[in-house]
Amino acid sequence: MIERFRDRREAGRWLANTMDHLTDQANVVLALPRGGVPVGLEVAHRLHAPLQVFVVRKLGVPGHEEYAMGAIASGGVTLLNEEVIRQLRISRSEVEFVIARENRELERREQLYSGEQPQVDISRGTVILVDDGLATGSTMKAAVRAVRQRGADRIVVAVPVAPASAREEFEAIADEFICVLEPELFYAVGQWYENFSQTTDDEVRELLAAQNQVVSGSSF
Repeated sequence: MIERFRDRREAGRWLANTMDHLTDQANVVLALPRGGVPVGLEVAHRLHAPLQVFVVRKLGVPGHEEYAMGAIASGGVTLLNEEVIRQLRISRSEVEFVIARENRELERREQLYSGEQPQVDISRGTVILVDDGLATGSTMKAAVRAVRQRGADRIVVAVPVAPASAREEFEAIADEFICVLEPELFYAVGQWYENFSQTTDDEVRELLAAQNQVVSGSSF
């Protein structure tokens, strides 16, 4: 078993190797941008499935943006952690300001990636949600809720790495949870990668185009 991934593509290959049972079931792979797209590419390639970006934005605590107080997702879904908001005494006006700011970025990314997105009905078959890892899990939880609201029949959450505590949480809200590494001691997703450099928008578009050209040229 691997202890650390070289980069997101290698992590995606390790993840994909655990998913052959989904080859005839996968309707679409939905990757959370931007880091989830290189991982999702390997999964989509292995399963011969189309790849889409599903935009989710973390709602960071003002002044401590790395700490999530919630998330928003495509389809108008907003998920707030009321306990965090209450404990940190974050005002409603501050929450609304962060939501508005992240909605602007969500819309920008949806428009940016739309030209590379295949038209796939996510209400049939199995939808696979992929990211490069889970920390708090807030963005993935928002993604699960959003995809469920859009009528997905079956949802699989698949990530290369997540804290051991994540399994119980996600098995409660998704139909299946797949993870390669589930360490008890977990500080950040990046600690499990040798190269965790940021994935750019251009890279996302190139990866989407490459996978969906392969799928459109197949008998899938």
